[in-house]
Amino acid sequence: MEITAQMVKELRERSGAGMMECKKALTQNDGNIDAAIEWLRKQGLAKADKKADRIAAEGRIVLGQDAGKAVLVEVNSETDFVAKDENFLAFADNVARAALGAADIEALKSAAYPGGGTVEEARAAVIAKVGENVQLRRLVRIDSANTIAGYLHGGRIGVLVELKGGSPELARGLAMHVAAMNPPYVAEKDVPAEFIAKEKEIELAKMSEKDKAKPAEILEKIISGKLSKIVNEVTLTGQPYVLDTNETVAAVLRKEGAEVIGFHRVAVGEGIEKVVEDYAAEVMKQAGLV
Repeated sequence: MEITAQMVKELRERSGAGMMECKKALTQNDGNIDAAIEWLRKQGLAKADKKADRIAAEGRIVLGQDAGKAVLVEVNSETDFVAKDENFLAFADNVARAALGAADIEALKSAAYPGGGTVEEARAAVIAKVGENVQLRRLVRIDSANTIAGYLHGGRIGVLVELKGGSPELARGLAMHVAAMNPPYVAEKDVPAEFIAKEKEIELAKMSEKDKAKPAEILEKIISGKLSKIVNEVTLTGQPYVLDTNETVAAVLRKEGAEVIGFHRVAVGEGIEKVVEDYAAEVMKQAGLV
């Protein structure tokens, strides 16, 4: 299979590995990018697939919060210019208020909009004003008698944290931590067995033949230590707390007698592929110059 420059580019973006390593990985795996990422990781040339971190759409995350409930909504626009437009911003803020009474994104569209009509009708009106498509992409919420903290970072990242015990200040600090560190899981018990098995396979593949020849019990201790480090990296409780990096989140929680029940983290455009327009090429094409 022909390995194209675009395939190498995508693999570099997703893995962080060098160009020659990416080309070799693709050649070894018949152009399969997912298999190439795993191959690179087994060679110790890549840490993880970075694709999920790519932000490829514009818009804003908005937060609505009232006693016992909080909600985050992603409101998308086509350009960053419109995402800063006063009409778009006013619409997004009103959507956050309306979302407090909506169970999901579909219910939100038919919910009453502050000032009259429905949210869907208001969306159509703002599209007419800004001249771009505006979408309500997703909604996450927490309804609980426990402590709930909401945090927005620059309007592009939103976090909700539910905390049992502890204080509102701790809950907000943890929300800031989740925004900054983006842990996939709360604690070790939440990490899927499939993830652990795959990481174990990768760590074994990366080991030297000398290490592999060690007694089984020693080899198991080495692997367990590596897996423990990986689990700490991907869990909220295992990470150093961003507001006090001398302590882990687990240690901070123990001190305050608190427990994280769950969290949501939403970033603008994550998982959406954005088409990059080459306007100069388009004009030349229409003019018959290419």
